[in-house]
Amino acid sequence: MQDIVPAEMRDPRIETTFVEANGLRFEVDTCGTGDRLALCLHGFPEHSFSWRFQLPLLADLGYRAWAPNLRGYGRSSRPEGVEAYSLECLMDDVAGLIDASGCREVVLLAHDWGAVIAWHFAMRQKRPLSHLIICNVPHPGPARKALRKGIAQLRKSWYIFFFQIPGLPEWLLGQAGAKAVGQAFRGSAIDKSRFPDGVLEVYRRNAAEPGALTAMINYYRALVRGGGARRQQQEGLPVINTPTLMVWGEEDMALTKETTYGTEEWVSDLTIRYLPRVSHWVQQEAPEAVNAMIRAFLTGQPVPEMRWQMTLEESGS
Repeated sequence: MQDIVPAEMRDPRIETTFVEANGLRFEVDTCGTGDRLALCLHGFPEHSFSWRFQLPLLADLGYRAWAPNLRGYGRSSRPEGVEAYSLECLMDDVAGLIDASGCREVVLLAHDWGAVIAWHFAMRQKRPLSHLIICNVPHPGPARKALRKGIAQLRKSWYIFFFQIPGLPEWLLGQAGAKAVGQAFRGSAIDKSRFPDGVLEVYRRNAAEPGALTAMINYYRALVRGGGARRQQQEGLPVINTPTLMVWGEEDMALTKETTYGTEEWVSDLTIRYLPRVSHWVQQEAPEAVNAMIRAFLTGQPVPEMRWQMTLEESGS
């Protein structure tokens, strides 16, 4: 397998290693040392590279920061079959990684699909967590309410239903070496300068690996066609008591802001911060603001609001 992240794009503070967990082999970007783990879970169609701006910060705060490529991504194990990507399997992966770290304390940070896993992991109390940080995926409780309430979120979720079709999504996304996957980041971003060609190439290469697109899409198939969402709903949605920070880019192409409303019903200790004029790729597009929020939250300080300073041109002056 080719090196997905070229040497010139690697932060010298971040090393890559392999960790055996839950019967699989995970490629993990690491930064920092100690017995407090900050475990960062990426989303679709991403890579551990998406946490490149947060790993050094977490290390500076005294954490051993790990960003694994989830099963099916990068050079991590890529099991076959839809059932291998069930929420139950994915939560067991997280538990296995925590156990493999041997750390006494765990902070779980997650974005997109990683956040789907993280919400359920915290609800099911698979392992103790000191803090939970969620980026741009709603808790399943208010998400369901938003879907029942109107068609706005249903329209944005069309791709989930498209992904249930066998073979066709992989074929379409895989054209021209998965070029469309890389372009999706810049195309849906607000600050497109955050996604130069080199960054897009990382995600394109990641998706172009043999079997990678099928593995990525199988997350959605296991959730819907495989009954993962139904099984979790039947288990109920117990209140999460872990202190939780929710960071939300308001210009999300796939999720409405309304899906966050009412989250406090399911999370007893909740802080929400909205980032205007920031897209779904929040921790990559606004790393300075997101990192300031993470730092404050983990050090017990007031979590700052994000305020945009308008330029003279924007203000019409």
